[in-house]
Amino acid sequence: MNIHSLTEGSFSVDQSKKFVPFDPAVDQAKDRPASLFISIQPFVVQTPAELILFDTGLGYKQADGELVVHANLRKAGYEPGDVTQVLMSHLHFDHAGGMVHEQDGKWGLSFPNAEYVIQRGEWETAYSRRSSSYKTEIFDIVQRSGNLRFIEGSGQLTAEISYELTGGHCEYHQVFLVKSGNEKIFFGGDILPEPEQLLRKFIAKYDFDGRKAMELREEYGKRAAAENWTCLFYHSKRDSIGTVSYDGGAFRITPR
Repeated sequence: MNIHSLTEGSFSVDQSKKFVPFDPAVDQAKDRPASLFISIQPFVVQTPAELILFDTGLGYKQADGELVVHANLRKAGYEPGDVTQVLMSHLHFDHAGGMVHEQDGKWGLSFPNAEYVIQRGEWETAYSRRSSSYKTEIFDIVQRSGNLRFIEGSGQLTAEISYELTGGHCEYHQVFLVKSGNEKIFFGGDILPEPEQLLRKFIAKYDFDGRKAMELREEYGKRAAAENWTCLFYHSKRDSIGTVSYDGGAFRITPR
């Protein structure tokens, strides 16, 4: 399987939930007090049967108006219309903002030929709770497209793709495992967002259930090591693709 990171870059976000580009070579963290600094990188994976996009990023655009994700997809040798599956771990804006985009004054799907796969409970939560983490105007466009597929719980999406409802980060968060031949690729969304959360055990305040999320990270880390998964780290600041080993009670990440 071919894997490509479609990184949008680094951003700061404060209590306003606005994502502001952050370039460490130019910007200084001290100028953005009370901010969380994160990197955002969707992934595209080509299997024999599908071209899969894992989460869609913020929908951040280049100076010429093209989505960064689209530009990076083309650099990898694909077109937005080539994507067949958009697999959403959850619908917080930093993962779902790029599901749609505006072009020539009209809004539409960023990946017009893809099936958008979403947990039904997460969709219903987005509409029933007033949270700035969800932008329901985005979901309205997806709903009208006819490309939406709801799933519930855990199961098998295709012969290659399985999904597991985890909760933890948000109530209906899900993760995905893709198997093709001897290869296994795991996308953990915000349950396993960066290698550091395996290397350092802590409860994150931004999780819906911090203790459960922490326990799930360890569980999936051990499974990744035992089953030789290639892990995709959506919020990694440096090495976003890697394998995991576990020895003597400690994890180690080997970049791919």
